[in-house]
Amino acid sequence: MILKGVNEFFSSKTKAKKGQLTIFVIAAIFVVAAAFLFFTFSGNFQASIPANLEPVYTTFISCLEEDTLSGIDILESQGGYIDVPDFEPGSAYMPFSSQLDFFGNPIPYWYYVSGNNIQKEQIPTKSQMEEQLQSYLEEKIRNCRFDNYYDDDFYIFLENPKANVNILDERVDVSLDADLTINKGDENFLAKNHKISINSQVGALFESANKIYDYEQSSLFLENYGVDVLRLYAPVDGVELTCSPKIWNGNDVYNELKNSIEANTQAIKIKGGDFSLTNSDDKYFISDISVPHNVRFLNSKNWSGSFEVNPAEESLLLATPVGTQPGLGILGFCYVPYHFVYSLKYPVLVQISGKSETFQFPLAIVIEGNKPRVADNSTAVAVNVPELCAQKNTQIEVNVLDIKFNKIDADVSYECSGTVCPIGRTSDGNVKELFPQCVNGYVIAKAQGYETAKSLYSVVQQGSTDIFLDKLHTQNVQLKLDGKDYNGQATISFLLDDGSSKVVVYPEQKTVDLSDGQYEIQVHIFKNSTINIAATKTEKCIEIPESGIGGFFGASKEKCFNIEFPAQIVSNALAGGGKQNHYLLDSDLENSKTIEISAISLPTPTTIAKLQDNYLLFEDRGLNVIFK
Repeated sequence: MILKGVNEFFSSKTKAKKGQLTIFVIAAIFVVAAAFLFFTFSGNFQASIPANLEPVYTTFISCLEEDTLSGIDILESQGGYIDVPDFEPGSAYMPFSSQLDFFGNPIPYWYYVSGNNIQKEQIPTKSQMEEQLQSYLEEKIRNCRFDNYYDDDFYIFLENPKANVNILDERVDVSLDADLTINKGDENFLAKNHKISINSQVGALFESANKIYDYEQSSLFLENYGVDVLRLYAPVDGVELTCSPKIWNGNDVYNELKNSIEANTQAIKIKGGDFSLTNSDDKYFISDISVPHNVRFLNSKNWSGSFEVNPAEESLLLATPVGTQPGLGILGFCYVPYHFVYSLKYPVLVQISGKSETFQFPLAIVIEGNKPRVADNSTAVAVNVPELCAQKNTQIEVNVLDIKFNKIDADVSYECSGTVCPIGRTSDGNVKELFPQCVNGYVIAKAQGYETAKSLYSVVQQGSTDIFLDKLHTQNVQLKLDGKDYNGQATISFLLDDGSSKVVVYPEQKTVDLSDGQYEIQVHIFKNSTINIAATKTEKCIEIPESGIGGFFGASKEKCFNIEFPAQIVSNALAGGGKQNHYLLDSDLENSKTIEISAISLPTPTTIAKLQDNYLLFEDRGLNVIFK
């Protein structure tokens, strides 16, 4: 019994020691794990911020959030771009530039046709959007204002920030690496990494935008709607029973088409979002594609577009009757057949809306020969950097100044043989960057409130150049006719020596932005008239086969017939104006707010001959220009 008790005693001691050993082992594992976590993630942990310094850090995080929201808004409003690709102008043949001007906001076309008739895409990828937002945040966060804290003896210093952005469907995650030092008195705080998450649907909206774009590129559903509008609102093919020629005014046809395209484009719908089909909906306007967002298609008759039609006599579309010609009287009636071939180009802006955000991008609609353009079955691709722009190897310093030698912050680019490479933005009027080598290229400087300037400069070795920008001055335009204020219809043109011009459509528009330079100012004043153009006859001759054996061997003879033009009325005619050369000094523009232009009226024309006389008189009429 005694031995048994001893055994039980030692057995319990052994179990106790084993239990303690187990606890020590677990504790050791915990310590090792804690140490591992500490050394692994110590860069993400920040010491507790003192209460007196916390408002400063809260302000910094608020700046980061506001800058992120601002950057997202720019991405959504500019088709996925913060820094838009370089501007490429259109031409008379293709009216599309590389950007759509939407209330002063440049939006890069995702698809357009260049001025030299080359189909182009400039669609950003999600990674490019993230990179642009990163650069935007790194620049904007430096401008976070701490003025109130400086006044209270705070010391705040932010080192070079490095941002990382991840765009998801429903949020945007931002991680900003930047040492932020905050000090006041004996209290100090250092924050290294700053993370925020912004609720935003920009990622999901971008995906829907790509889906709509791909559907348009494969099906050309927008062009097909355009063809239907063309055939409904313009004379294309047809036959009318009449013995008089059919005449359409090409300008009137185009104006009707612009109004119809604007209205019909806005009626197009996409399944998804808040849209639900009802019996009252016109199924014709509902496309066979669905996205989980609300979608709108917009067009404005005021946006750039082009219109061509053949055959046409200047601005008239003429169809001559059949049945009035000699030898065709056996028909017993007359009819007018017509077939006109149109080329029509116009932009459409696609807006995809979520809960409180809208992503938008424009694309060009091209109709050639009464048919949609040929679908290229392309998909969204990244914009390739031109080879020239990738070969920047020569450092050039550019100084941008105004005529008073004040420094201007401007966007600088370099153009060589039609290729424009972005260089950078000046700081305090200066930028020193690498340029591609080129002989007889142009350094271009653009700044808000100034005329864009370009300077011939060959990049063959390191050097520097200065560019001077002319300041734009907004002037009110006041028009007088025969010494009295005039508020009727007129056009006022300011023509520069380089061929550029600025036109004021008066009285709807009464302001113009002008800079120092030599101008020819022209004023055309129009008034209502009732000029009757009498009916006329025009002889038209054609070659026809001879009858009999001569016709069998290909002989022909000329046959002529008359085309009758019905009477018309000209309801708007030139009734005043003139032109004047005038050098506008920067000092005149700076010290004035209004340009008063006085013109003299012309006789109100009552016949075509008198209307022609007015255009001859116009050439000799001057203008009186006064700055007020």
